[in-house]
Amino acid sequence: MTLERINRSLSRRDANTLPRAGARIMEPEIRAFLTYLRVDKGLSKNTIESYRRDIEKFGAVIREQNIQVSQIVRHDVTEFLASLYYRDLDSRSVARYLATLRHFFRFAVIEGFIAEDPAATIDAPKIVQALPQFLSVQEVDRVLAQPDLTDILGIRDRAMIELMYSTGIRVSELCAICLPDLKRDPGSLRCIGKGDKERIVPVGRKALDAIDRYMHESRPKLLRQPASPFLFLTQRGRPVNRITFWQLLAAYGRKAGLRKRLKPHMLRHSFATHLLDRGADLRSVQMMLGHSDISTTQIYTHVVEERLKQVYKAHHPRA
Repeated sequence: MTLERINRSLSRRDANTLPRAGARIMEPEIRAFLTYLRVDKGLSKNTIESYRRDIEKFGAVIREQNIQVSQIVRHDVTEFLASLYYRDLDSRSVARYLATLRHFFRFAVIEGFIAEDPAATIDAPKIVQALPQFLSVQEVDRVLAQPDLTDILGIRDRAMIELMYSTGIRVSELCAICLPDLKRDPGSLRCIGKGDKERIVPVGRKALDAIDRYMHESRPKLLRQPASPFLFLTQRGRPVNRITFWQLLAAYGRKAGLRKRLKPHMLRHSFATHLLDRGADLRSVQMMLGHSDISTTQIYTHVVEERLKQVYKAHHPRA
């Protein structure tokens, strides 16, 4: 299986398209794997969808070569990974594909689909840990000033952005909030994170005020029959989805004059960075973000340290 043939196979399909026909040769194994992720591992719908995209793209290449799952060898996997570099994917993306394939092959060995794991001895690419992008407090204020508060959708958008910045929740968690999840007193939010793990996050006063206004002025006008239990609704009375929020947030970022494209995770990064910048302890931030491992949260300490270095260099006479 040559690199050129793999690349031709991949180039026939858009990178974001799920190649159903291409996955046919591995279809039973893939279905069993996705069921395992959903039932046994309890992973979220979005996480399972990411696994599916990655494994089906590999399946498309395998089908081009008419290779059965039981015939896959280490060389097939390394050539596929090499083709991803050829298509200008960064090391982090390639590492994600490898992690998906490792997970799939371990499952396939246990289930008896293959005799041995062809990815077991493949080293993961070295990843340069990039610092997360975040907004300054002033930039957050500029973004929050953009929604039109004379419009019911603008009132909704302001409430969503306020809540996300106030709590640091993920966009999938934001869109999944139902009315009973939010408690005005004492100001807390129940959300279900990755792996269906539940956590309670405090909600700030400004976010609560924005939600109160949305509940009184906007949500009743957005409701349709049958009434939705979700907190944030579209004009059709359906829950706001991730894509809609990504689009509206990017538009508000442009209106605010941000030089970088505003993404939902930047609000989460800003939440964590601003807390640590003002003296919050790492363990508390970890709990609010819903990180299972504190090492994931520690990246934000590097952000704060980098900011301190910049302040020192800019203002100390002997820096």
